[in-house]
Amino acid sequence: MPGIDKLPIEETLEDSPQTRSLLGVFEEDATAISNYMNQLYQAMHRIYDAQNELSAATHLTSKLLKEYEKQRFPLGGDDEVMSSTLQQFSKVIDELSSCHAVLSTQLADAMMFPITQFKERDLKEILTLKEVFQIASNDHDAAINRYSRLSKKRENDKVKYEVTEDVYTSRKKQHQTMMHYFCALNTLQYKKKIALLEPLLGYMQAQISFFKMGSENLNEQLEEFLANIGTSVQNVRREMDSDIETMQQTIEDLEVASDPLYVPDPDPTKFPVNRNLTRKAGYLNARNKTGLVSSTWDRQFYFTQGGNLMSQARGDVAGGLAMDIDNCSVMAVDCEDRRYCFQITSFDGKKSSILQAESKKDHEEWICTINNISKQIYLSENPEETAARVNQSALEAVTPSPSFQQRHESLRPAAGQSRPPTARTSSSGSLGSESTNLAALSLDSLVAPDTPIQFDIISPVCEDQPGQAKAFGQGGGNVFYSFGKEIWHLKIYNTPCSVIDSILHQLFIVRFLGSMEVKSDDHPDVVYETMRQILAARAIHNIFRMTESHLLVTCDCLKLIDPQTQVTRLTFPLPCVVLYATHQENKRLFGFVLRTSSGRSESNLSSVCYIFESNNEGEKICDSVGLAKQIALHAELDLEEQSRLIAASSRPNQASSEGQFVVLSSSQSEESDLGEGGKKRESEA
Repeated sequence: MPGIDKLPIEETLEDSPQTRSLLGVFEEDATAISNYMNQLYQAMHRIYDAQNELSAATHLTSKLLKEYEKQRFPLGGDDEVMSSTLQQFSKVIDELSSCHAVLSTQLADAMMFPITQFKERDLKEILTLKEVFQIASNDHDAAINRYSRLSKKRENDKVKYEVTEDVYTSRKKQHQTMMHYFCALNTLQYKKKIALLEPLLGYMQAQISFFKMGSENLNEQLEEFLANIGTSVQNVRREMDSDIETMQQTIEDLEVASDPLYVPDPDPTKFPVNRNLTRKAGYLNARNKTGLVSSTWDRQFYFTQGGNLMSQARGDVAGGLAMDIDNCSVMAVDCEDRRYCFQITSFDGKKSSILQAESKKDHEEWICTINNISKQIYLSENPEETAARVNQSALEAVTPSPSFQQRHESLRPAAGQSRPPTARTSSSGSLGSESTNLAALSLDSLVAPDTPIQFDIISPVCEDQPGQAKAFGQGGGNVFYSFGKEIWHLKIYNTPCSVIDSILHQLFIVRFLGSMEVKSDDHPDVVYETMRQILAARAIHNIFRMTESHLLVTCDCLKLIDPQTQVTRLTFPLPCVVLYATHQENKRLFGFVLRTSSGRSESNLSSVCYIFESNNEGEKICDSVGLAKQIALHAELDLEEQSRLIAASSRPNQASSEGQFVVLSSSQSEESDLGEGGKKRESEA
């Protein structure tokens, strides 16, 4: 006979929607078997109870056997061998329907007993296990909901222990009940065949023994057919016994191996985080806003499929698209005093979703998996190997290379290829001169070793000095910004802010990645090296959280504004921004270098590089900053100087092959001061 469809016992602990959907098919099949067997039982019981109605009952039995092939069993519906066998039985029974007599004893032992056992024992066992499994599943869902509502800020060890113990007990009970339920449903497929064939075989054997004179009806060909059916039944029984033994052993092995997995938050030392995944599936709590301040959390099954995040509720046949996670951003967040929450934001920033994982391990693996998918690693031939190499490269990125040339060897053109000259601003303010000392630059000349990295925005503290202007545009002065233990001195120029702000006022959405002090500010490789070190440090230390702000570009300064409160977080005077560039490949990343005076003395200059992520607007932001500096420079010079600079800026510039960047020398700022000072002297005269 053909193979038996089985429920996968190994997937009972995961309890995925696919497994539940397959379970529903088996339960529907069990219901159909129960309905059909009840009809067959009633027909055979009529044979046993009423001798006078024996002929009619036998005819009904024959009729039901003929209709077997018309039954719509979800499993085994295409069993042609079984259908043809039952068809043959129906013909023989129809021929013998007029010859049956008193067969009470023989029929009670050979026909009624097997089908009664199947109906009263096996089918009732299925119904009982179904009810127990439903109760265990509901208890597990209730325990998971209580566990998910554990407070992150007000942790109570006793409550946490009770809830964790409740999750462990309910999950173990559900797993064990589900495995036994699956085993019973799988076994039912064998018992169905036996319950159908064995009573019929006993019935025919009773007829043979009773009708010794019925040799004309029971010929040798029919006896051979019955012998083959008996052999087939024995083979099915042996196969069932072997499969039951295998399933019982599987259940025992899974119970031992799955015991640590019943704990909702397993020990990370025993179950380490896999950061190289490009596919993941599991249950997550999704936050759904129901009002301005209210929200609900729904537990659904999520899985990744290519560059998409799919969700699927219990009972659904297939999953639906939750979000496109290609080029998305993901970070850990605090939400409604719940643990292990993270937020996914689409590439255009228009759609975001907050999800909650069950454990710290799942929390980190989901973030790493979505991060890997966002980089489109899943498109490679061996995604996990590629992700491992990328993560290994991030780990190696924090180890300084012997020289700048070796570190960027892979990015340079091959021998014999020409490389476009690097465009930069000379000391006189003209564009197009090449960098002749790039090959001689060392790593230490760009970023100081062991330089600390700041991953979050710290709002500045302004100290009013005597004679200092209270706001930009109201006079010259000095402002001191405090970052940690150091004080950065920024010079404020006498620029009419109200006039300039009316000329240029552009707003961009950015996310702060980090900042660090640099030792050079005259080449865009400083920005590239800072991007590499900050991204590598975030990957190594699992820092996924980013502060989103609005970057306001004016002709006076750059401002980081809180999008919720509209409060200015940081202000960068435009004359102090001496260099800005976008990433060579990822145009969402950009950064700029702020040249300041360390302390209250202007003799000690320091440079800090700030790195941001935008919504595919890195080049636009750099163009906007360049336009702001040009407008500010023209506003401070007289008409003759403005004409000369406008004519110079209208000449075509050489583009860099490594990304957009502009280097501004200190002479431009000095010319601005001289120009403003000349205006002051003229006004005093």
